[in-house]
Amino acid sequence: MKPLVIGNKAARLPIVQGGMGVGVSLSGLAGAVAHAGGVGVISAAQIGFEEPDFLTNCHESNLRALKKHLALAKEQSRGGLVGVNIMAATKEYEAQVRAACEAGADLIISGAGLPADLPGMVRGYETQTKIAPIVSSAKSARVILKLWDRHYQRTANLVVIEGPEAGGHLGFTREQLESITRMDYDREIRAIIEAVQEYGRKYGRHIPVVVGGGIFDKADVKHALELGADGVQLATRFVVTKECDAAQAFKQAYLDADASSIEIIKSPVGMPGRAIRNAFLEKVSRGQVRVNRCLSCLAACNPAKAPYCITQALIAAVRGDVENGLIFCGTNAARLKQMTTVPELMEELTI
Repeated sequence: MKPLVIGNKAARLPIVQGGMGVGVSLSGLAGAVAHAGGVGVISAAQIGFEEPDFLTNCHESNLRALKKHLALAKEQSRGGLVGVNIMAATKEYEAQVRAACEAGADLIISGAGLPADLPGMVRGYETQTKIAPIVSSAKSARVILKLWDRHYQRTANLVVIEGPEAGGHLGFTREQLESITRMDYDREIRAIIEAVQEYGRKYGRHIPVVVGGGIFDKADVKHALELGADGVQLATRFVVTKECDAAQAFKQAYLDADASSIEIIKSPVGMPGRAIRNAFLEKVSRGQVRVNRCLSCLAACNPAKAPYCITQALIAAVRGDVENGLIFCGTNAARLKQMTTVPELMEELTI
């Protein structure tokens, strides 16, 4: 397989590990993927949850932890590419982008909202830190690239497509998630790639595109490349690796899941997502779960009306309390049957 070339940087393998928060993809997983030849990605979402002052100094603990994990992952990668996934919807967005740049991130991937001002936030770090919006449609690709072109006279270094089979927060309505077929979305992927290359041609270069959501095996990788993508992004499969930063109980929840236990949920900010059914989700379905403390993570979240605190739910799960936490996952979590390692998975996907 060809390397994934992102501006003046290149990953030996066209595999991007999707960012998973809270705490599922930190320096351990990202560093291992980067060392194995892919692009390792740290999730910045409430990354400081293990810092001693997280509850009293959330903002500073997140920035401190972000820089710490980037340094650890870069050291472990031994020259590989390490990126950060930063949600545009977070209240700390600009501060986290600047911290990632200062810590030497190779790439910032940004979705969960429109990263309209991301180019301005990385100004001065363009040689070191590349930027990649997450899109789900040709329309959204054109919107963000037009904004960047008009206001910053630049374009993306990479574009990430996240399809309807992905986990976490999704850029679709519930109705779309329940009706889109893979064939339908293949047509959309081709349309997105063409929309992106319209701007590539304007700037006289090829803009690489990677496809995520439902990528499980080498056949899926091959299919994405045949559609015209330059690489793939996958997250769910990396959860059941030895190197994943989540607790073993979290990984076991993936191994124990079947198709009937994976459902589409509504997050506190109204976005649909995909998660594993457990006691926590059953409790949420019966009424509001009390929000005892607001950590001001998402700009659109109103703690007085939120059905539960997504930060508390995600932290509980990643620490291993899988019955009282939120376990985001992709559609293919039901196909996972055994633990593996990052080198083994990378070899399986590419050799």
